[in-house]
Amino acid sequence: MGSASPSYRGHRYPVEVISHCVWLYFRFPLSFREVEELMLERGVIVSYETIRRWCMKFGHRYANSLRRRQPRPGDKWHLDEVFIKINGEQKYLWRAVDQDGMVLDILVQNRRDRTAAKRFFRRLLKTAGVVPRVIVTDKLRSYGAAHREGMPSVEHRSHKGLNNRAENSHQPTRQRERATKSFRNTGAAQRFLSAFSGISPHFRPRRHLMPAHDYRAEMAVCFAIWDHITGTAGQPATA
Repeated sequence: MGSASPSYRGHRYPVEVISHCVWLYFRFPLSFREVEELMLERGVIVSYETIRRWCMKFGHRYANSLRRRQPRPGDKWHLDEVFIKINGEQKYLWRAVDQDGMVLDILVQNRRDRTAAKRFFRRLLKTAGVVPRVIVTDKLRSYGAAHREGMPSVEHRSHKGLNNRAENSHQPTRQRERATKSFRNTGAAQRFLSAFSGISPHFRPRRHLMPAHDYRAEMAVCFAIWDHITGTAGQPATA
């Protein structure tokens, strides 16, 4: 299941260093300079600019490989949008998750009108490859208009209190936004958040729902999958 490991040809650092830096950056609210410092503490000298290039090159590849391993989406989708600051301007982050909290897709847009909602619906259906039984949204009227045009056969439940699943899914992004202050442009925000939404949730099992030994076992599986999709399986550990 999944695709072949990405090629690291031409990179002078070993794969375990590259994948570890990418993991640190997308899993925790760290800057490139902070990742550089953490690696220096481990005896690995690498510049923050090199780490930035690794994250740009491999972040999406890793995220897409993880997405291909996800189970089929549930039949109940929660959609929500929040504003984010990009270079001082207000933009909107649209997000969809299923009833189990699995992120289906995200899209950064300038507006939250009917046109933006329709664009997100089209992208979401194409990405998921299936049609849900129910969609749950807040009271934004743009959802109703887009639903009638794009998903007329799907039940639409519009209620603020029913949409906590999608709203809670925004929290890691908010945490990251505070750490990085803001995003520089819409394209950069879309690229980062697309990779972030594929990598970060993979390492966030519902810890409060399981005892410690089950959590550790679940994380061991998560790391084994990560090692496989990055090509580090069987590689020696970084010093």
